[in-house]
Amino acid sequence: MVASLIHFLKINQSTNNHTYMNSLKSIFSIALLALCAFALSSCKDDPSPEPLVSVTFPNLAADPPTGFNPNTGAPIGTTNKFTFFSFKTGAIVDHVDSASGKWDLGFRATTIIVNGTTSGPGTSQAQIVSGVFDELKEAPLDGYKSDNDLHPVAAAPNANLAIPTGSGIGWYTASGGAPGTPTITKPIAGKIIVVKTSEGRYAKMEILSYYKDAPTNPTGTEPSRYYTFRYVYQPNDTRSFE
Repeated sequence: MVASLIHFLKINQSTNNHTYMNSLKSIFSIALLALCAFALSSCKDDPSPEPLVSVTFPNLAADPPTGFNPNTGAPIGTTNKFTFFSFKTGAIVDHVDSASGKWDLGFRATTIIVNGTTSGPGTSQAQIVSGVFDELKEAPLDGYKSDNDLHPVAAAPNANLAIPTGSGIGWYTASGGAPGTPTITKPIAGKIIVVKTSEGRYAKMEILSYYKDAPTNPTGTEPSRYYTFRYVYQPNDTRSFE
């Protein structure tokens, strides 16, 4: 089209050379603008997603006690309430939304529940896999459980949970606890919690610490029931964590 217009203007060049030059400049300007618009449109239509990065969430309070019984060492001042977390928003979900699908996991002491079946109105599921967090490039296709798991983990205190509790059974070990000795709860290295959310999205999570401010070598005397964990959330319709 541009070439035809230029040909037409060349024929009429002798009539008005000044008009010819101005028209030619206009045509090239329009062509340049069209080319830029096409390039911008191509960039916007690029389906390549942004690379996913891990996010660290510090000090999620999971019903921490206000003190301990001096005779038994049992925690006191707890509320028995869960703290709810959403991978989609990367934030804690208010208790007023506990009966909704807005949260994925709930934390209370060493117990972690999944929003579904007996624990909530959602359809979230989870499983624990062994491996290196950064090397888990894709969520498993199957193997997920709900909190009414029909194949409970033997000896687990909450055997039907998708993420079972108990020292050495789920995500942590607990040592000590003898009279006058605090219990030390530590995440088991290489345990990755993979969640399939109610929206059919995937997240992987690794718990880094159970104590406030994530001390490197906890003694059990630090404020406990404060989760620090890192996670990667995949917002798109894929199981990839890259």
